[in-house]
Amino acid sequence: MRFEGTNALVTGGSSGIGYATAAALIAEGADRVYVTGRNAQALRTAADRLGEKAIPVVADASSLSDSAALADRVRADGVTLDVLFANAGIAESRSFAETDEAFFDRTFDINVKGLFFQVQALLPVLADGASVIVNASIVANKGMANLSVYNASKAAVRSFARTWANELKARGIRVNAVSPGATRTPIMENGLKMDADAIAGFDALLAAAAPAGRMGRPDEIAAGVLFLADARSSYVNGIELSVDGGFAQV
Repeated sequence: MRFEGTNALVTGGSSGIGYATAAALIAEGADRVYVTGRNAQALRTAADRLGEKAIPVVADASSLSDSAALADRVRADGVTLDVLFANAGIAESRSFAETDEAFFDRTFDINVKGLFFQVQALLPVLADGASVIVNASIVANKGMANLSVYNASKAAVRSFARTWANELKARGIRVNAVSPGATRTPIMENGLKMDADAIAGFDALLAAAAPAGRMGRPDEIAAGVLFLADARSSYVNGIELSVDGGFAQV
């Protein structure tokens, strides 16, 4: 029960990696885990499954007012956060030639601007010595086709971890990035619009190209997040932890 007595917040926790991380924190003894999402019904369903230690707060990561309200909610509860997993984000596919300004702005408003100001808003309710983990991606280093905007947004997230680790050192707050590889989550259908054949084709690619030979599971990414959140990783700061089955490593 390594997180007994701690309070955590996971953004984008209605499904996928965020949900798996919230579940893992609760299973490891966290006192309370705030979980955010844009869709109130999906968030409520997730919170019901997670149990009484999960506290759902509807918040859109791209909304600065929602981020301020989220911080106010934590403050009103008299809570300081020991762990923050800034996970909320989108992934959408569009070729370079076909990308318009609206598509670009949507991705950066959520993945970059939204994450930046959401973490900033939560700084006053972070405990000294807290652990902040931002969700980047191996795509920042892979340059996958038709994902130029998404790839760049995740490179920015990785950069945030480096700078914030320096800026927050006076408070003993560690900031690290987790970079998942291909992970089987609803974002494949809902964001990337992949059908069953496309997912099967990607499975085949990974079987040949990745040492693990398969996609990751959300709980496997969550295990990496919990390592970075744990006080036993106290000398780990500013890093990018790739949890990708070796896909971007070899």
